[in-house]
Amino acid sequence: MFDVLQPPGWAKPSGYANGIAARGKMIFIAGQIGWNEQCMFESDDLVDQTRQTLANIVAVAQAGGAGPEHIVSMTWFLIDRKEYSARLKEIGGAYRSVMGRRFPTMTALQVSGLIEDRAKVEIQAIAMVPD
Repeated sequence: MFDVLQPPGWAKPSGYANGIAARGKMIFIAGQIGWNEQCMFESDDLVDQTRQTLANIVAVAQAGGAGPEHIVSMTWFLIDRKEYSARLKEIGGAYRSVMGRRFPTMTALQVSGLIEDRAKVEIQAIAMVPD
């Protein structure tokens, strides 16, 4: 369904792909944050918000006929890269619990703030449903 692009001689990345080639219906998922479907935060914890953010991405993807296995790209916006790095193992567990062991292309950026004051992470995604 997708071809992971790994240049010869490059070290294999951990938790993401360097590139993916795909064909099909594209679904663009707006930046999602760690609140529930009623736009209410249930936690101020980064790992909890990450899990909820990923669940929100999956819900939007499913509305378009896709699942977590169809996500080909993610851009993460984080308030605190040091907290992200310190809790990476927990975040990885939250990721796998929602997304499985599929790792799309990913970019992570530290930002000075997000529109919602309580948000600690925002993730934008692209899914590709095969023809």
